[in-house]
Amino acid sequence: MFMVNYDDGRTAYLWIDDPAKANDTWAIGVIAQAQQEQGSLPEGTITSIRRVR
Repeated sequence: MFMVNYDDGRTAYLWIDDPAKANDTWAIGVIAQAQQEQGSLPEGTITSIRRVR
């Protein structure tokens, strides 16, 4: 599980099932962007993504 922080102070959570992708910083960013486009994550400027679990 990852915590996604936005520039306006909001926080969302991102779950990645694939352990290989969960260890790849670049892949996490791509997945977060794709989920924003699909509407799974809120729109906005992501400032950081941090593993929380």
